[in-house]
Amino acid sequence: DGFPECKGKIKWMKDMWQTDPCYSSYGVNGSLCSFLIYLSEAESWCPVLPGRVVPPVIEEDVLEDAAVRGHFEGLHQFLHNKTEFRWIQQRIKSMEEIWLEAGRSLSTKYNLGDRKAKQVLVHPGVLTKEAGLKIAENAFSGGPLGELVQWSDLISSLHVLGHHLHLSASLPSLNKFFGTQTGGCPSRHSLVEPNLIYTDIIGLRQIQKVLKTSWIKYKCIIRVLDSFGTEPDFNHADWAKKFNLKSPFGGLSLTPMQFYTMFPHTPDNTFLGFVVQHQLSLEENEKLKSIQRKKQALIYGKSATFWKGKKSYLDVIHKYLDIHGTVDNSTLIPNYVTNHGIIKGTEVQTLLRQSKVFVGLSFPYEGPAPLEALANGCAFLNPRLKPPHSSLNTEFFKGKPTIREVTSQHPYAEEIGEPYVWMVDMDNQTDVERAITAILNRTIQPYLPYEFTCEGMLQRVNVLIEKQDLCSPAMSWPPLSALQVVKAEVGTSCKQACRRAGLICEPAFFPYLNNANNLASHNIACQTSEFSDGHLVFPAYDSTREHCLFQSDSLLYSCVRSEHSLNRICPCRDYIKDQVALCKACL
Repeated sequence: DGFPECKGKIKWMKDMWQTDPCYSSYGVNGSLCSFLIYLSEAESWCPVLPGRVVPPVIEEDVLEDAAVRGHFEGLHQFLHNKTEFRWIQQRIKSMEEIWLEAGRSLSTKYNLGDRKAKQVLVHPGVLTKEAGLKIAENAFSGGPLGELVQWSDLISSLHVLGHHLHLSASLPSLNKFFGTQTGGCPSRHSLVEPNLIYTDIIGLRQIQKVLKTSWIKYKCIIRVLDSFGTEPDFNHADWAKKFNLKSPFGGLSLTPMQFYTMFPHTPDNTFLGFVVQHQLSLEENEKLKSIQRKKQALIYGKSATFWKGKKSYLDVIHKYLDIHGTVDNSTLIPNYVTNHGIIKGTEVQTLLRQSKVFVGLSFPYEGPAPLEALANGCAFLNPRLKPPHSSLNTEFFKGKPTIREVTSQHPYAEEIGEPYVWMVDMDNQTDVERAITAILNRTIQPYLPYEFTCEGMLQRVNVLIEKQDLCSPAMSWPPLSALQVVKAEVGTSCKQACRRAGLICEPAFFPYLNNANNLASHNIACQTSEFSDGHLVFPAYDSTREHCLFQSDSLLYSCVRSEHSLNRICPCRDYIKDQVALCKACL
């Protein structure tokens, strides 16, 4: 149970244990017992035998205490000359003062002593030459920056929090880190045993390639940065195959909470986030203060292709405002646009401070820029998407391991609402004019949710490192006191049901609810019950016969699926305003 590969591996060992001398160095001698001990202790394919204690991979006591760092020196020396990290280093440098100040500020509010300095491997697969995506190279010429922003902010957080970073952006550097040998056995020791590994889906595949079967030993300490999220049915390899959920990024069979997202949109995953660069150095701030707002709009879209077919929408806005852009190609945009070309982040801030409104064109989805606009006191025009876009109807999302529906260009901003964010139907002139006149008639103060500030991110990353343990079967965080059980209406998902109650779905509590005695203590009486892995909505309740259905496959717990004949039993929790990843008792 929970070790589906075990049988097959025993069979393989029986035939193959003599093909590599390293198996006998682990004590394998041809007996079933020795196979089981090897497969459960040297590798992790089988359950550990009763009565045997596996020594922990890393002795906790050798970890020194973590102290909040007051400088970036060691990190800069490391990043220097590494071309893959050039843009990342530039961002870290430009925000250095703010990060250090955030570290000091957080230390005064919370006790950050009594933490161990973890060994952390950071391997962004998207940056590797082997991935061939050229993201690092194109960063300076208008290429996508969202993932790079998130990587640099994660690296800064880990550094400021006092952990030991090991950065890798190539297969050779991974090999070096793990001290990999080419034999079939896992190596006896990597040079440093990591306590945590941050990577992305490309990077995880590279780690699997380098470590072969022994990657399993690290499986529960891996965190996968995944902007748009991975839903449980796409993550479950057998389920995805059976129901033909084709995705080049799915089928990894991790715990869904190991996927770390850009925005808090997929409750089955963990919200990592990033920082909106708004606090500038003191001297830049003084400069910005003197900037006067003009009757101007800045258009959100670096690539001229995003502007295609949007002229009549822009014409309406142009009746009221001068229009500015930062576009890679002037020939494809209306001639009334003042185009500044691709410019540095600080220059974009200046333009945002001069503008009344930042105009969405419906693409790109869920980027950092709209929050930068709000942080600079500039309203955001957020186009509705009708019908909502998802992998079922939109080219961009095809192949993404999720069928989440995106209802506007920026669903997170949509939640913030007026007077900061104005929803518009781009094809409805009256609607656009209504929003523009409302924006022109008021002044908004700069606004940025705490979760997107340096301090907010430090707080969240620290709590996740200290409390989120996906290696031990006992669920200790979030604390059970935060659980609020909601019985969803028939046909409603837990994401919706919790939300209607002003709460959010917390998948860590599913195992606790997957039990008749625990449900009874929450006034849900199961006259009869059964376990099944035939659906993603268990635990659920069939009110016609007071029958409970429990989930027999822990990878199939899901906050987002619903069933038209069953009431889902939902694990909800409260959250801190502007820090939705954490419950009120989570600190």
